[in-house]
Amino acid sequence: MQTIQQRFKVEYNYAVFFTENLFDTKNPLLQDFFNEYTEQGFQRKALVIVDEGFAQYHSDLSNQIHSYFAASVSHIQLAPEIINVPGGEACKNDPALFDSLVEAVDTYGIDRHSFIIAIGGGAVLDLVGYAAAVSHRGIKLIRIPTTVLSQNDSGVGVKNSINFRGKKNFLGTFAPPVAVFNDLTFLRTLDDRDWRGGVSEAIKVALIKDTSFFDWIETNTTAIVNRDEKAMAYLIHRCAEMHTDHIAGGDPFEFGSSRPLDFGHWAAHKLEFLTGFQVRHGEAVAIGIALDCVYANKIGQLADEDLSRILDVLGRLGFDLFHPKLSENDKINLRNGLNEFREHLGGRLTIMLLEKIGKGIEVHELDADIIAQSVDYLEGTKIIHAL
Repeated sequence: MQTIQQRFKVEYNYAVFFTENLFDTKNPLLQDFFNEYTEQGFQRKALVIVDEGFAQYHSDLSNQIHSYFAASVSHIQLAPEIINVPGGEACKNDPALFDSLVEAVDTYGIDRHSFIIAIGGGAVLDLVGYAAAVSHRGIKLIRIPTTVLSQNDSGVGVKNSINFRGKKNFLGTFAPPVAVFNDLTFLRTLDDRDWRGGVSEAIKVALIKDTSFFDWIETNTTAIVNRDEKAMAYLIHRCAEMHTDHIAGGDPFEFGSSRPLDFGHWAAHKLEFLTGFQVRHGEAVAIGIALDCVYANKIGQLADEDLSRILDVLGRLGFDLFHPKLSENDKINLRNGLNEFREHLGGRLTIMLLEKIGKGIEVHELDADIIAQSVDYLEGTKIIHAL
């Protein structure tokens, strides 16, 4: 019998929109998007799931959504219940939350021609995206990120996940959304900690890809800290643009072990767990970036001047660059994060380290003693700001 060799390609297209006051009936953006889905024979529905932390600051959100659909997109049947779920990484650790979302999909008859709309921070987008991806083998997902971190990074990507067996993102899918809507006005209710947190991902992508973007961040740290919306809008747009360009031009479903956008993340993921997620993702990434930059400097790869600039920018933005959990158990707990990261990559350990600002190179091993020395260096800098 002859072998049948199967081969095909699937094309993905989605837009990342930038707007303000998305659910104002005077804003036609969402209406225009749904008007592309008017085929006869389909009763399309929409289930809205909201980060309850965000909802607490936007008490009229539910009424606004119902009013918008009634006035502007009446051909899409909105599920009567707008579901609130807890925000933050804890929502990805609770299997009961995932089960409840799948149950809602079943209860309200949300099928493959319908939409799930996720409104919230990155963790909620991850959870809802995973539920959407596995229900009916894939329901159309619309992401509406509400934090700096999710608007400039996780919300515009193709990954969805929940945590399992004590490991971050152990269960997940690669399933792109059908659209992302970034509303700048949603950021106004963020506390300073979450306003700052997402900037670490912009620093990350600037350090490995774009010297001029890092220069801009360095010049505009005061504006960013002072919550200048024009500066933040530029930062989010440029960071999102660089992330989407990388996804389109590289390995979007991560078949290989090269993941340059995970610069600074091997230590960050472990630190989040070691602190019980008291250190949030963006804060952990800032520490992870600092650690890997010190390591690169210690092996003679990154110049002293570049290291000084990087640590200075992180410090001026208000990031802690050390946490005691890094040193706990003679740093064995942290180093275990390398093995977990290797496992998560599914093969050869590949870590991005800086050669200079704007250019990273990949290495396939890290020296445990130099990791320990790098941790001690960060502890000694005393660049610590209250979280």
